[in-house]
Amino acid sequence: MREIRLRLAERIKRTETIESFRFIPQEKIEFMPGQFLQLIFDEAGRANPGLNKYLSFSSSPAKDYVEVTKRLSESSFSQRLKNLKIDDNVLCKAPLGSCVFRESYEKIGFLIGGIGITPVIAIIEYIIDKKLPTDVSLLYSNRDEPEIAFKKELDYWQAINKKIKVFYTVTDCEPKDKNCLFGRIDKEMFLAKVEDTGERAFFIFGPPRMVEAMAALCLQVGCKEENIRKESFIGY
Repeated sequence: MREIRLRLAERIKRTETIESFRFIPQEKIEFMPGQFLQLIFDEAGRANPGLNKYLSFSSSPAKDYVEVTKRLSESSFSQRLKNLKIDDNVLCKAPLGSCVFRESYEKIGFLIGGIGITPVIAIIEYIIDKKLPTDVSLLYSNRDEPEIAFKKELDYWQAINKKIKVFYTVTDCEPKDKNCLFGRIDKEMFLAKVEDTGERAFFIFGPPRMVEAMAALCLQVGCKEENIRKESFIGY
């Protein structure tokens, strides 16, 4: 774990509320898919939780840039992100976190809601970049279809790699897309869409309550407890 300067190279709008920020690091950051960093806007007050926050990498470690993605709000941290201009510099501490993908995993699954998709993108993009034979099943829940971040990328990846299966579901209204499911991720949906549950490593990222609910669901459908990897987003 080190402190490294990042230079903003690109901003990408993912949805009306979610934006990605691509940075060129002053020196290469060696991280594993699933890890995160801390962006430090208040360098004098390192303990300032309002301006120094943790964000998952939403890009593969194989890229020459690092990307983070945030649902922007009216918070001080979001405002600092919003005000970043191309070529601005920001300090980060990285890498952090132990909920990571390893190339030895043959089959993996994800139970994800909303912005919890960010580390998933890093993992799947890494699998694509490295041409790994990993079998992937992703259940990805959002309130409505416009809030599905990274849909274009996920659709493309599963189109070029038949071992990657993505199932979108929305909770607040009937989806227009016939391939998008309606309802929360539950036992019935899980068993209908995810195969080989006893053989997969399952990753769960997101708010603490959702993480615990999805971990409990994994156990209900026969997943092995030692195969469940989870990371709660706190103060996101």
